[in-house]
Amino acid sequence: MFDREKWAEVFEVLSKNPFRTAATAFGVVWGILMLIIMIGSANGLENGVRGNVNRVTNCTYIWTQTTTKPYAGFNRGRSFYLRSADVDFLKETVPNIDILSPRNQLGGYRGSNNVTRGTLTGAFGIYGDTQDYFKIDPHPIEAGRFINKADLDELRKVCIIGEGVFNELFEKGEDPIGEYIKINGVNFQVVGMYGSNFTGERAEEDTKSIYIPITTFQKAFNFGDIVGWMSITSKPDVRVSALEEEIIAKLKVRHKIHPDDDRAFGHYNGESEYLEMQGLFFGIRSLSWFVGILTLFAGVIGVSNIMLVIIKERTKEIGVRKAMGATPFTIVSQIMLESLFLSSIAGFVGIILGVWALEGVSSLMGDDAGVFRNPGVPFDVLFLALVVLIFCGLVSGILPAFRAARIKPVEALRTE
Repeated sequence: MFDREKWAEVFEVLSKNPFRTAATAFGVVWGILMLIIMIGSANGLENGVRGNVNRVTNCTYIWTQTTTKPYAGFNRGRSFYLRSADVDFLKETVPNIDILSPRNQLGGYRGSNNVTRGTLTGAFGIYGDTQDYFKIDPHPIEAGRFINKADLDELRKVCIIGEGVFNELFEKGEDPIGEYIKINGVNFQVVGMYGSNFTGERAEEDTKSIYIPITTFQKAFNFGDIVGWMSITSKPDVRVSALEEEIIAKLKVRHKIHPDDDRAFGHYNGESEYLEMQGLFFGIRSLSWFVGILTLFAGVIGVSNIMLVIIKERTKEIGVRKAMGATPFTIVSQIMLESLFLSSIAGFVGIILGVWALEGVSSLMGDDAGVFRNPGVPFDVLFLALVVLIFCGLVSGILPAFRAARIKPVEALRTE
């Protein structure tokens, strides 16, 4: 492998016809380039889609509706509410719960309320939450802090506003921390401001909400101990759909709901959509590898054909070497080295061009890239591509090498 004469021969053979060598190498360059670009594009699409899924995937949302079956002396059509005591009950009796965050919204689902600061007014969503909610629906804190336990225990009139709220109620460059805003006639002090993991218009909409401690929310807006809905995550090794069934079954018993009344509780979890999304991206990645490797093999076949042509041109030379005592292994190793060298150099060029192209696309698209974001290729994938490349280089040299090894010295010396 490190014999200077062997490498000198490799360079001499490949440089005799530089145009033919370059044309052959281009097939491998193109193959590995397509492989890198397709994998990077698949990763960019996955990053974009996942970036637009702002919540954890092992989460369920549960709320109350009206009963549809009579039970335990109650008529059908009964309305009921989740209560703060239900939160404590579930935390104590359902060990597979990881995070449970009760929530309320002023004005109901998708409701918005007028919020004022001085002469400025805006309509925003008002939510009562706990300190755990941002663990379920993560948002970057741009200034100050989020709700903490002391806020809940002491019923503090504090709030966390989004950047969209800030843009409508504050002047550009103004520090909102410590300032007051008025919600339904109640003053709240701003202690934090959050941003969004989304981009563009969706980020603006995502930050037009205000969060206050749920205990303060219940008292300030006369909700008593009512909880609008619960956001619940399961522990990592527990399916959220199974946890959802267990929680609803316990709540039915607690609120005297018929066991077969499937409409008394509304619920939603993204497990099925998440699994479908995982399957889709697995299919895209598999297709990228399949098409990319086929394209690479097309280039490898070109290398193999050119090596066969080179061997035919060197038939007399090979015959002389064998007549002088060269073993079949020496001949095979020399041909394999030439094939591997040509494929590897071309492959490295393809990898560099592929990574450069993906980086260029990523920088041109910037942060506001929608559903296509950061189309990069991780190092382990590059390493795997390199392994595939080396394997292909060996494959391309097998047939020419063994054909060269079968050349008989006497017949080779007669060849013109």
